[in-house]
Amino acid sequence: MQFYTYIVTCSDGTFYTGYTNNLKKRIETHNKGKGSKYTRSRRPVRLSYYKIFETKHDAMSWEAIIKNRMTHNQKKELIEKNKIDYYNEHDNH
Repeated sequence: MQFYTYIVTCSDGTFYTGYTNNLKKRIETHNKGKGSKYTRSRRPVRLSYYKIFETKHDAMSWEAIIKNRMTHNQKKELIEKNKIDYYNEHDNH
């Protein structure tokens, strides 16, 4: 099983970071208003970054680093360095 740490960009320009084992379903859940309290009022969200891990622990550790140690600008840089086209290239995640 794979685990993902991800960043979504919310409609107000803020970022939300989380982890999951089903990336596509998690993004859909956020956009249905059932993902997290933070994203509920900031829909729609757009997947901006993700990284794949083999263990839940590793995904959660990277999530904690992003949330607790990175500034908004550092998150922007991370996203820019890892540009993705989720819906066209990663539909199976």
